Amino acid sequence: MQDNVRAIDRAFDIIELLSRAQEPMSLTEIVNEGGMCKTTAYRLLQTLCGRHYVEKDRDNRYAIGPKLMETASSHINGLELQTESKPILADLRRRLNLTVHLGILDGSDVVYLEKMDIYPTTRLYTQVGYRSPAFCSSMGKCLLACLSGGELEKALLTCRFERFTPHTITNFTDFKKHLKQVREQGWAMDNQEYLLEHRCVGAPVYDYRGDAIASVSASGTMAEITDEALPNVIKEVKDAAKQLSQRMGYCEA
Repeated sequence: MQDNVRAIDRAFDIIELLSRAQEPMSLTEIVNEGGMCKTTAYRLLQTLCGRHYVEKDRDNRYAIGPKLMETASSHINGLELQTESKPILADLRRRLNLTVHLGILDGSDVVYLEKMDIYPTTRLYTQVGYRSPAFCSSMGKCLLACLSGGELEKALLTCRFERFTPHTITNFTDFKKHLKQVREQGWAMDNQEYLLEHRCVGAPVYDYRGDAIASVSASGTMAEITDEALPNVIKEVKDAAKQLSQRMGYCEA
């Protein structure tokens, strides 16, 4: 156990050493500056290269790899996403007088990162950190619709397509057709598919690369989101998602 902890400590030494370097370093330079034996340094570098946290060039010199930058970027983007979303969600809640959410896709589930209720003391079925099946969630459908065919099948690999209500789509072929419609219209709705007498409208949020990273939604009862009110709810949710996308660096082509 102590050896494993020591190895992790040494791996971080290498990462920190390379991050401070002005140019790629040779194995000898890493050994000398890091104060570790050559065998240990080489073994750790091989592992770090295999995970793409470090990369080796043609001259056998090492530098920070793309995975480390990607990991740090994802964390920073996550923090930025939640910070930027708060005033936009608050404004959406005020305009629609509905409960609003921010969620991300995790496998076949949606994870709720933010929730703003109409009334602060209200506790509905969702809370921050809550997970729900993406296939019957407006936010989940938005994010699933942005995946390629292979990515979609992988994301839904563990999905059981459970019938929660008589309105739930439980056939994978039918669901893929439904996602095509979602992709074309730019929004999705959970129309009593997870909970009876409940509707939820969602729209995707994009980052500077054009990747769908989250979704915004507004939810309420059938009495609150009536057929007459639906067009305005869709417009407001799409506008909020677009505004947040722009704050995340997204530029529409």
